[in-house]
Amino acid sequence: MTPDTCSAWDPGNCEGTAECPPRCPRFVDKRGEPVLVEPYTPSRFEDLVSMYEGYPDTHRSMGLPPVGRDRIEDWLERLLERGFAIIAVHDGNVVGHATHAPRSSVEPQFVVFVDPAYHDRGIGSECCRHVIAYAADAGHEALVLDVDAENERACHVYRRMGFEAIAQDGGEIRMRLPFDEPIVETVRLPPAERPVSA
Repeated sequence: MTPDTCSAWDPGNCEGTAECPPRCPRFVDKRGEPVLVEPYTPSRFEDLVSMYEGYPDTHRSMGLPPVGRDRIEDWLERLLERGFAIIAVHDGNVVGHATHAPRSSVEPQFVVFVDPAYHDRGIGSECCRHVIAYAADAGHEALVLDVDAENERACHVYRRMGFEAIAQDGGEIRMRLPFDEPIVETVRLPPAERPVSA
């Protein structure tokens, strides 16, 4: 699928097909620009590393993403080997990444990062919806995550997605989204059937 395909797409009429993935990869951000959110493929490894190499220190949280190309590559290789990942692509550039790992867990850990230049465009929320849809489709029972208690932006997004705090240790909050929550079915609906916020 190309960005041109996405820009000509009208989500209001898309009813999906039997061949559709768990969530439609086409997304129009808050600026009205097309973004593709799709499963990661190894051909995008360098693009993903590049996104993280330019990640400002002020946006790192709990030591992630790591600093330095070697550490970024090691971290990504471990995540990608053990889990499932999606990427968000705008104008051919990777601008977001989310994953759940390990694949073998009934309640895998979830992480999401968006290039800070693309914050406040709904891309992080859309990446969350994709991971929820794919994880539910793969038979997982819940997602869990750890978030810095001071990261109000992330906490707000996670709460809006249905995650609830289940523990706090110092400055970290553990959150969980059980897959019996209504959002899990809502994020998997075809675009024409979804509520506006889903």
